[in-house]
Amino acid sequence: MPLVLAIILMIVLAAAGFVVGVMYRKKVAEREITSAEEEARRIVNEAIKSAESKKREALVEAKEEIHKSRSEYEREVKERRAELSKQERRLQQKEENLDKKLDAADKKNETLANKIAAAEQQQQEISMIKKSQLEMLEKVSGFTVEEAKAYLINSIRDDVTHEMAMKVKEVEAQYKEEADERAREIVATAIQRCAADHASEITVSVVPLPNDEMKGRIIGREGRNIRSIETLTGCDLIIDDTPEAITVSSFDPVRREVARLALEKLIQDGRIHPARIEEMVAKAQKEVNATIKAEGERAVFETNIHGLHPEIIKLLGRMKYRTSYGQNVLNHSIEVSHVAGLMAAELGADVNIAKRAGLLHDLGKSIDHEVEGSHVTIGVDIARKYKESEAVIHCIEAHHGDVEPHSIEACLVQAADAISAARPGARRENIENYVKRLEKLEEVSKSFPGIASSYAIQAGREIRIMVKPEDVSEDQMVLLARDIAKKIEEELTYPGQIKVHLLRETKAIDYAK
Repeated sequence: MPLVLAIILMIVLAAAGFVVGVMYRKKVAEREITSAEEEARRIVNEAIKSAESKKREALVEAKEEIHKSRSEYEREVKERRAELSKQERRLQQKEENLDKKLDAADKKNETLANKIAAAEQQQQEISMIKKSQLEMLEKVSGFTVEEAKAYLINSIRDDVTHEMAMKVKEVEAQYKEEADERAREIVATAIQRCAADHASEITVSVVPLPNDEMKGRIIGREGRNIRSIETLTGCDLIIDDTPEAITVSSFDPVRREVARLALEKLIQDGRIHPARIEEMVAKAQKEVNATIKAEGERAVFETNIHGLHPEIIKLLGRMKYRTSYGQNVLNHSIEVSHVAGLMAAELGADVNIAKRAGLLHDLGKSIDHEVEGSHVTIGVDIARKYKESEAVIHCIEAHHGDVEPHSIEACLVQAADAISAARPGARRENIENYVKRLEKLEEVSKSFPGIASSYAIQAGREIRIMVKPEDVSEDQMVLLARDIAKKIEEELTYPGQIKVHLLRETKAIDYAK
């Protein structure tokens, strides 16, 4: 029992303590709330005071800024008004000046109108006087105005034609005399100092046989020998009815030469079978290669040119077996080198470049059957590949007029090439092409009015033209010859030069009765 009371007492005491604690905490909290409210009121009051002070300061600053802006605006307005007043004064002055100018222009227009009226009146008077004078002149002369104009035009045209023809003759004679004399000296000196063979060469290789029985041995059993030769050499053997001869045909001159040498060796040896053929072709190939190298070195030695690439020397040697219109290309190149060098020495040009370009100008012909393109393009590519100078490359490129020559050496190589190709005996020309060229020459000459007949003579180096005397006067002949020569230059391709020879004959016939 006492334990229960003790427990109850403890519980009551605990509850009382709890109630007292809660009440104490409530009083403390109320005091803290009261103090916080007072602090908050103090902070709010201070904030209100601070805001009001800042508001007053902002108002003061705003008033100052407004005052400052107003002052600047008034200043700008004053400046703009001053500028506008200046512009108004300027415009007023310009208007005054324009008014003065308009007044002056009106006065000038009035004066001009008066002058124009006076001029028109004078023109009418002049026209009347001119008309009366023309009528008087027509009566006196017996010609109308149109007839008189035609008469004067014809007489003036005849005089002008005569004077022009005489002037053309005089200028042509003067310049032709000077140019021909100097050109003859240079070309003649160059050709005289360059000794070259004049014989043409053919491009067909013919191998002589000791007898016709040798043809059968060369053909072999079932054609095995001839097939072996054609396979190894790349050439065609033409065995026909020609007695004691075999023709070797190939687009490659070096292969043709190898085949010719191999056949000659086989014929001398007498033993003709595939193994022996292969051996002889190999020997012939070595001989031809040695000959090519020797010929290239000979060309370099003859022209005294140094520093050529070994491959270029070999290509020069290959040109020994290449012909152009029957002319050996290697001999032609050597000749061009000599002629170009001699003319360069006469004119004070670079002799080394002229000789070097003259020797190499047809280099592309050595392999033009193996590489696509013209021999000029191929030669330029080879020269550029083996580091030749740009001056030499330009001479090669310009020697056939593919590009315009820009150096005197290029012009000299072009001239030397033409001299070497055009000299008598240098080249053969196909008879069909020759006849066509002569016919075209006569056709061009007959295309002009007043031509009675024309004849190509001296192998096409002269065209002799008969003119109609009633259509072409003596003075007109000079101009007509010049026009015909120009048309021939434009439409025809020919070596050297063509002489245009015009003839005019007037006959008088009468009969005695």
